[in-house]
Amino acid sequence: MYLVDELDALVKLTNVPRPDYGAPCPIVIADEGRLVLSYWEIDQPPYKATTAALALVSFVNPYMHMFGPPDEDGISGHPLANRGLYPCSAFRVEHSSLVRRLLETNSVHEVPAPKASEPLQHYIFTFHDSTFECVAGAMESQVECVGLDEEHARTLQLLKSRVL
Repeated sequence: MYLVDELDALVKLTNVPRPDYGAPCPIVIADEGRLVLSYWEIDQPPYKATTAALALVSFVNPYMHMFGPPDEDGISGHPLANRGLYPCSAFRVEHSSLVRRLLETNSVHEVPAPKASEPLQHYIFTFHDSTFECVAGAMESQVECVGLDEEHARTLQLLKSRVL
C-alpha cells in the first residue's frame, strides 16, 4: 500500500454509478495510455429482464492503477479507512499522498515527463471483494443496459474507442 499524511481527504463521488452491493463483478482493462473500469451498478429497475445496468468508467491520461485487496471485510486496514473509506462506493482523494509521492518519484528526470505537469486525481472505487485505485487526469462515467454476458465485450469496446 502507501502511507498517508494529515493532508489526505476523501470526497465521496456522487456523479458516478454506485457499485452493486452483492456482486458488482468489476473489470479493469488497460494499456499504457488507456484505462477502463466497469462494474454492475446497484440494481435500480426498470430495465429489460435480459439486461442490467453496467457502469463504464474511463480514465483520462491514466498515470497508475492498482486492483485487488482490501475487500469489504478488510477495508479497515486501508490507509484511508479512518478518513471515511467504506465498501461499495467511489471516492476522490484530495491532496493525495500517493499523487505527491508519484510526482516526487518521477521528478528525478532532467526533463520531467509531460504528465508530471498535468493535475492528477486519485480515485478509489471500493467493491464487495476488491478495491480499485487509480491516479489519472480525470474520469468520465456512463451507464448502459447490456446483456448479462456482454460486460467484457462492452468494456473492451470502450477501451478501443478511447483515443491516445
